[in-house]
Order: sequence, then structure tokens, then C-alpha cells
Amino acid sequence: MSIAYLGLGSNKKPEQNLRLCARELRRRFSVLTISPVYRNKAIGFDGQDFLNAVACIETEQSPTEVWQQLEEIHALSGRERGASAFMSRTLDIDLLLYDDLIIDEPPVHVPRKDVLDYAFVLGPLAEIAPDCVHPGTGRPMRAHWAEFEHGPELLTKQDLVL
Repeated sequence: MSIAYLGLGSNKKPEQNLRLCARELRRRFSVLTISPVYRNKAIGFDGQDFLNAVACIETEQSPTEVWQQLEEIHALSGRERGASAFMSRTLDIDLLLYDDLIIDEPPVHVPRKDVLDYAFVLGPLAEIAPDCVHPGTGRPMRAHWAEFEHGPELLTKQDLVL
């Protein structure tokens, strides 16, 4: 069995879409844990605040098969892909880490290149997996989070339980 970490986010009907996401993840994988949900400002564009969380799953599926499952969940939420990475979305599920693998073969890129760049990813990841080692840096998530420059992306914990 493999362990994967997924970034979950939405700013269009976010509570509804994150619940859909959690339900589908539980149907398709063994969900070990889901972090608390955090609210943060949209980054790179003017839009509604996002709700974000990180999930840890256990799976026998390959990284590509996991990615395909995530795309199916995106479709269930009505996600439409745009020309920009910085836009509102019903649901965004990113494959952040898959065991200690480093893969850069489209469509799979693990570890996700920006896993250490955003508080809404790194904070919840360090919260649920502080000893998880980033395969590229060889350092645990807790160390990366301790050094993170907490700038304009302030996280606010929400009461939503997934």
C-alpha cells in the first residue's frame, strides 16, 4: 500500500464541493485523515476566499491511476479548466506527494512543485504529517513549516469538518 497526500480547495460553493470531494475520496480510497479546513484569500486574482484542506490516503493504485480518479472527482463537481491557473474553481484536488517518489512525467508531477510555496498547502500538510519527509529536500514538513514566511496568505481555521 502507498501513502499519498492531496491538496483540496474550492472557492465556488466551497462547503458543498469539499464535502463532495471528501465523500468521493472515501468511496475510492482508504482515507487516513483530512486536516482541518482553512480559509484563505484568493492568490493571483480577485475572487472569493478559498477553503482548503489536505487529505492523506492509502491506496494500491499507481500515481497515474490516483490522478485519473481525482480528475473524475473534478468532473463530478463541474470543474471547468481555464487558461489560467489563477481562477475561481468548484474544486481543485492536487496530488502533492506519493510515498517518497519523484515523478515528472505528465500528467503526474510529484512532489508537486509548489507544495512548499503556499501556506494553505504546507500548513495543513505539516499539521497532519509533521514527520513526512519531502522527497526533494530530505527534510520533514514540520521543518519547512517552521521556516515558512507567513506573508499575505493568512489562514483562518473553519468549523467545517470533512
